[in-house]
Amino acid sequence: MSDLDTFRAEVREWMASHLTGKFAELKFRGGSGEGDALPELRKEWERELAAGRWTCPGWPREHGGRGLSVAEQVAFQEEYSRAGGPGRMGHIGEGLMGPTLIAFGTEEQKKRFLPGILNGTEFWCQGYSEPSAGSDFGNIKTRAKLDPVSGDWIVSGQKVWTSLAHLSDWIFVVARCEEGSVGRNGLIFLLMPLAQSGVEIHPIKQIGGGAEFNSVFFDDARANARDVVGQPGDGWKIAMALLGFERGISTLGQQMSFQQELDLIVEISKENGSDRSPAIRQRVAYAWTGLRAMRYLAMRVLSDDQSAETRREALTYKYQWSNWHRDLGRLAMDVLKMDANVVSHDPRRERLQQMFLFARADTIYGGTNEIQLNIIAEQGLGMPREPRGKL
Repeated sequence: MSDLDTFRAEVREWMASHLTGKFAELKFRGGSGEGDALPELRKEWERELAAGRWTCPGWPREHGGRGLSVAEQVAFQEEYSRAGGPGRMGHIGEGLMGPTLIAFGTEEQKKRFLPGILNGTEFWCQGYSEPSAGSDFGNIKTRAKLDPVSGDWIVSGQKVWTSLAHLSDWIFVVARCEEGSVGRNGLIFLLMPLAQSGVEIHPIKQIGGGAEFNSVFFDDARANARDVVGQPGDGWKIAMALLGFERGISTLGQQMSFQQELDLIVEISKENGSDRSPAIRQRVAYAWTGLRAMRYLAMRVLSDDQSAETRREALTYKYQWSNWHRDLGRLAMDVLKMDANVVSHDPRRERLQQMFLFARADTIYGGTNEIQLNIIAEQGLGMPREPRGKL
């Protein structure tokens, strides 16, 4: 047995012995369309993971992680998902905020914020999108003004589609700090506590019944002077680096969840006879091959080969998985037939219904299809940017 096989067995054994008892209810929960499910129990699960040193396993050892290799991190993500591990309440802190602070934060910021992420006691959300700044991220309107007395930053504006803000302790906010600046210039990256006057959080009800997204309003809210990451004006650079961390190892865990959804579709198709349809069989085969292609791409991008060709290929990943997952939702509904239209308490059917409804947004959030194609054309293929016409 190889060292990696031994490691996989260790993860499987730990999950089997800990995702039991009161935590058994969490199996396969907190996925597509139900990110706000069982929040307090999932926060407790984060602390259980922390006690076993399974939070932040890819972080360097000097910052409290296990220092796992890429192969080991992939193995952990896959075994965690295979065992039914719930959606991670701490994934924004672990996968985005923590690596950003390790790369760009001051020593004081690392000492203050990394332990709470590592221990599963402080939770973060992301303050990027605004009503007029989604895919067009450079159109940010939220303002940060320097208080000349305290050195703090006074923030006013609105963020929207903020996942789990109502369940979080802190938010990282990209705001405009230079009067008259436009686009990527004049931005600042701030760390802000949500429990303060001047911050209001309004949940957004989703089509599937949940409310994991929020609007966050800032009315002269305050960010401490010591809670600026980088320098004023570095906001765009920090924000883009953070998005690079977002497209990292966790994509393999995401693919394992996709595999479980596909397996469930196949299982139900065999039960209700949908598998006898040549068209359904063809679509299942297409979904299977598409998922394998995604895995090979992700593994190549995560390898040590960081050639220009590999970096170009990485630009296609979001477009690839979001369209694949949307089509998987359509396949699920066709396999369920008329049952797809009926509210169900069958957990299998409910999971696929939620997946279908949530997957409709996959090609919108994180950069729409149109934005992704522009990125591929301009950054990957070197095509010139077309000037925007006036309406």
